[in-house]
Amino acid sequence: VQLVESGGGLVQPGGSLRLSCTASGFAFSRYVMSWYRQAPGKERQLVATITSTGVSTDYADSVKGRFTISRDNAKNTVYLQMNSLKTEDTAVYFCRATRTSLPNYWGQGTQVTVSS
Repeated sequence: VQLVESGGGLVQPGGSLRLSCTASGFAFSRYVMSWYRQAPGKERQLVATITSTGVSTDYADSVKGRFTISRDNAKNTVYLQMNSLKTEDTAVYFCRATRTSLPNYWGQGTQVTVSS
């Protein structure tokens, strides 16, 4: 089982980034997928969630209207489009796969730094 995030980097305030998380080793299309983030010295925070079919999404209040989660089950990949980035969005971003009554899986994280 593997979840591999990519797409992080350094961006100026107001800029955009698109994160990807590609899965292997499990039935991706049957799992709810989420993005979390963890800033230095802070607890890991849920950012966005998407259901297995992609029909429903949910967001933390702090990112609503700026971030969009999506998935491509044919590519075993979930995305996080981040627009209008703020310095407070700086964190390590993780993807997570969950399914009721089964083990959940985490990626290794990708660093996003928003700074001028």
